[in-house]
Amino acid sequence: MDTWATWTTQGIIAGAGGATTVEVGVITGDLTVHTMWADEEARVTVQYTGASDWYTLQGSPVPAPDEATGRAIHQQAVRAVQAGGGAVVGPLD
Repeated sequence: MDTWATWTTQGIIAGAGGATTVEVGVITGDLTVHTMWADEEARVTVQYTGASDWYTLQGSPVPAPDEATGRAIHQQAVRAVQAGGGAVVGPLD
């Protein structure tokens, strides 16, 4: 892994229906979204803001051939969590 980047957005209030994680199902409330881009994929995780446990957002990892795509996937995940409805992450629209 030669190139990598990360983005973190805190204090996201999940919309009704929250975000769907691989490990524990749906989580709701005040969440933090963290994305790590490396090896041509974006790995998106969420946590309750201020907690120590991180959960994989359903659909992660997502193919991301470059850093700009990784950043766009992070922003898409943030918007999805804000919208709620059991948010998941996937390839860019």
